[in-house]
This record gives sequence, C-alpha cells and structure tokens, in this order.
Amino acid sequence: MGTLCGYLFTSCVFLLTVCLCLSELSCEEGHSGPTYKSMEDVFDKKSFRPAFNLSNPTITNISFTLYAVLGVNEKTQILTTFLWLRLYWFHEFLIWDPERCDGVTKISLPVKDLWMPDIIVYEFVDDDVSQACPYVYVNHTGHIRYDRMLRLVSACNLEIFSFPFDIQNCTFTFGSYMHTIKDVRVSPALSFEEMTGNSKQYLEASGEWELVVILGEASILKFGIDEWDIITFWVVIKRRPMLYVVNLLIPSSFLMVIDILSFYLPPHSVDRASFKMTLILGYTVFLLIMNDLLPSTANGTPIIGIYFSVCLALMVISLLETVIITNVLHHNSMKYRDVPRWVQVVVLKYIARIICYRWPEEDSPRAHEKPDSSAPRVIQPPAQSTPTPQTPRNMSGALPLSVPELSQICQDVNVICSHISELQRENRLQDRWCHVGYILDFLLFRTYLLLITCYAFVIICMWCIWINQ
Repeated sequence: MGTLCGYLFTSCVFLLTVCLCLSELSCEEGHSGPTYKSMEDVFDKKSFRPAFNLSNPTITNISFTLYAVLGVNEKTQILTTFLWLRLYWFHEFLIWDPERCDGVTKISLPVKDLWMPDIIVYEFVDDDVSQACPYVYVNHTGHIRYDRMLRLVSACNLEIFSFPFDIQNCTFTFGSYMHTIKDVRVSPALSFEEMTGNSKQYLEASGEWELVVILGEASILKFGIDEWDIITFWVVIKRRPMLYVVNLLIPSSFLMVIDILSFYLPPHSVDRASFKMTLILGYTVFLLIMNDLLPSTANGTPIIGIYFSVCLALMVISLLETVIITNVLHHNSMKYRDVPRWVQVVVLKYIARIICYRWPEEDSPRAHEKPDSSAPRVIQPPAQSTPTPQTPRNMSGALPLSVPELSQICQDVNVICSHISELQRENRLQDRWCHVGYILDFLLFRTYLLLITCYAFVIICMWCIWINQ
C-alpha cells in the first residue's frame, strides 16, 4: 500500500512538472523575450480564464491612489473623483525562463489580446469617460500589472448638516461583475496606510477637499445561492472651510454686530427704525447673492442655513422691539396719559432695579413723591373801595390803578400760570414715559444680546461636536 501511494505521488509530481514545462513560452537564440508564435497561442485563449485547473480561482490584487476630488453634488448625492487604479493578477499561460530568453524578465503586451478580470466599482452611476491604458506589463512569473486612470462618478450618502465643517465618508466597492468567488478572488495590493499616504501626496494642495484616511475591508457579497468576493474602501474626506468662513460667516457676523450696535442709537429717534430696516434689506440681498454657495438637499438643511434664517429672524425681532419702544415713547406720551400704576410698579421699580437703571436725580421716583410746590397760584384782585384822602395820588391827581384793570391783569396771570402748570405736567408725563421706554429698551437689548450669545454658543458647540464625531 505504501509503495502504491509513493508511485501515485511521484506520478503527480511528474505530470505537474511536464505541464509547467509545456506551459512556458518558448524562446529562440538571438531573440530577446518569448517568441511571437508562442504568444499567439496565449492570445487565442483570451476568452478563457488563464488557469490550468478552473477550480482554482484567479487572485486579483487592487490598489488605487486618490488623485483629485473633482466635485461633490449634494443635491444628487454624487461624488466625482479621479483615481489612479492598479490591478495585479496571475496569468498561468504567460510564464517563461529569463535565462533562455536573453535575460528578459518583463514585457508589455496589448490588453485587448489578454484576458483580464471584470473588476468594477459597484457605486458607479455614470459612464466611464476616462482614457484607458492599452497595454499591460507582464512579468516572467506570469504576474500582470495593469494601470489606468479612472474618472469615478459614484453615489455617496453625503451629510451636509455641519457644512462648511463637514466630513464625508464615501465607499468604493471593488469586485467582479460576473465571476463568483469560485472564479475570481480580490484582495488589496497595498496596505491602507500606504494608499492613504500616496493619496495625500497628491491631494494635499488641490481643491477644497483634503483626505483624512482610506480604510478598507474584504468581504463576501451574497445574492441568492451565489457569492462574490469584494473589497470595500472607505474614503474619508474633509472640506476646507476657509472659503465659506470668509464669504459667509464673517460678513453675516459683521451685520449682526452692526444690528447690536444700533441699539445705542437714541430710542426716540425715527432714524433707528429706518437704519434697522435698511440693515434687514442688506442682509436679505446678502443671502440672495450667497445662495449659490450653500448646498441644498431634500434630506435636510445644513446648520449654516438655519444660522442665517435665525439671524434674519433676530433682526426682524430687533426691528419689532424698536417699533414697540417708539410707540411707547411717542404714541402714549403724545396723548399725555398718565403712566398706569402697574407699569410704575413693574417697570419703573422692579425692572429698573434688575437692569441697574440709573435715574437722573431730578427724575427719580423719590423726587416725584415730594409735594409739588409749583402748583398754580390764584391771584385775587383787591376788593373795590372808594378813594380816601390818605390814598396816594400821582402827579396828575389820579389813582395808580383802577379796579377793572387790576382784575384783567389777575385773570391774565392766572391763565399764564395754568398754562405753565399744564406744560410742566405734560413734561413730567413725557419724562415718565421716556423712562419707561428707556428701561424697556435696556431690558430688550440685554435680552436680545443674551439670545444672540446663547445662539452663537449653541451653533459653535454643535459644529464642534459634529466635527469630533
């Protein structure tokens, strides 16, 4: 039994040696490399997978270099890149001995005359318009290297919520289109760190995107009873936000700062409302001009779009606050209505203390509580009496003033006093309403400033959290 097993083993080794000898390409003296006649037999077999035993799969090694990011279309969720793709596979029919072929170890052959694996990118969504390389390099050991440039238009789930500080993670899945795992196996030709380093050398100084890392994993795709060997590459790219910060965020921040500073204009001035309306109009024109720079998708709205909308809403709120203060200062004070008691308690007393409102000494509430010493005095004319011998007379012999004239003077003086008292009362009412308006203006301004500060803090925190994720 042992003798029989040894005989079978020796026979198998002999047959394998004969097959390898017969499969080698022939060479002639004075001819560098394999002869064309010997390669014609290989060219005639280009329709068949180059394997003596078809149960052995052909192993294809894949690597690529990300040369450029040509475009990112957020609306259609499409990423356009430019790759340098490199494929390696083993051709069992293209083997020769370099010693017999004048030391030639590598030759180039037309790719159209050889079998090549049908490797595709599963995320491809457009026609391949890149130029294909017509030749491949063949090593004397039968290993083939095929290089080509690939303009890859692939589908990618783009997340634009954190625009312009967004990081995109797109997948490139390489695998055979028809050959199952029994015929073609795929594996990475280089480590993922080497592919990342090679890609960063070319992508560092090009465009608005920079490469973060390239990761990958080999897996098996199952569909029904068939299985395909695939490699999934995760290409993580990050947007350079400086363009959008300079063109979008900084101008918007400047307009918001101007809107905040507009609160220092006199509240009783009509120019304040006009200034705010002009500012809102300018901000609206700014948004229309910068609309082309903002990405748009049906899945969601970027946080910067929400930021602009809220900024516009805050400007409108600021204008409404100015309208309210103007109404308090002009409409109510012009009717010369007294300040209601609850307004005096809530606004002039408690809110004024909360915001540390400084009262002028002559307009403080304590000054208004003092008794009013400027009340109109009624001047009564003297009672009518007959002149006596002791009444002094002027040089003409007449009395200094007659009684009717004195009565008329007293009436005029009373009218003047009443008018002055009414003017003083109106001025006091206007001053009170002005203080009410000033206090409300200070309160709303600080509330508005606190709201903007909290909003900016929340936006910055959300961007930072999203970037860290």
